[in-house]
Amino acid sequence: MAARFFDGLDWPQAWFATVLPLARDLIASDNWRAHLNAQTQQRQLCNHLGLPLQFITQEELPEGVAYEAHISATGKVPTRENLHDFFNALVWLTFPKIKRQLNALQSAQIASFGIGKSRGTARDAATIFDENAAILVVENSAAGRALVDQLREHQWHAAFIAQRAMFGRQAEVWSFGHALMEKLVKPYKAITAHTWVVWADATFFTLEWQQRRSWLDTHVSEQLVSHNLSTADYTPLPILGIPGWWLDQDQAFYADASVFRAKRVK
Repeated sequence: MAARFFDGLDWPQAWFATVLPLARDLIASDNWRAHLNAQTQQRQLCNHLGLPLQFITQEELPEGVAYEAHISATGKVPTRENLHDFFNALVWLTFPKIKRQLNALQSAQIASFGIGKSRGTARDAATIFDENAAILVVENSAAGRALVDQLREHQWHAAFIAQRAMFGRQAEVWSFGHALMEKLVKPYKAITAHTWVVWADATFFTLEWQQRRSWLDTHVSEQLVSHNLSTADYTPLPILGIPGWWLDQDQAFYADASVFRAKRVK
């Protein structure tokens, strides 16, 4: 078999853990797009209008039609043979309810304001989530709230060194943005995610991957329905600073002010 664009990815890395369980069969198949569509049919995935989800080639997108508007109107997701669209497809499989709601938000903005140089605040926020978000699930406790405050205030040493033991036990990061995952194919220290915080009970962290994934998909999609999304909703997170996500995370690593920046004073 000839080499494919996704061959050779370092799948065991922590940042791919979000999509790996559903990627395994896909990357083992002879025809990844056909396997992808078989999965969407088997799971009866659909868009926000109830239309069956289908992944099509980029050439099938009609000229002059906006990408998000096409998904909304037809349920068909134009997908190129590249890592960017491959990760996007994997996120659709992993978090179909969140992706469905993001598409509803983006297509509604396009319908209201058209496609211009400026996307508008709501569409900008939805695009940021879609492309570059990481979901930070934190235990709803005093310790969890302290950790989130430290991250929001860019108190990196307190969050990543002093509170290191919380990660994996009371805090967990799920990669979501497909552009974020594409960048992490060739990781570099300055990669920064836009973090969406989710509060969870302690029992969340004891669940199996499938149960945690399903709960997050439902909970975050409901948040997006009830919340007026804006670019102010996110906090920056240098992704390789997450404990266990990179080697040699010592004091010197986090002292790099070009990556772990102080919070900007307004």
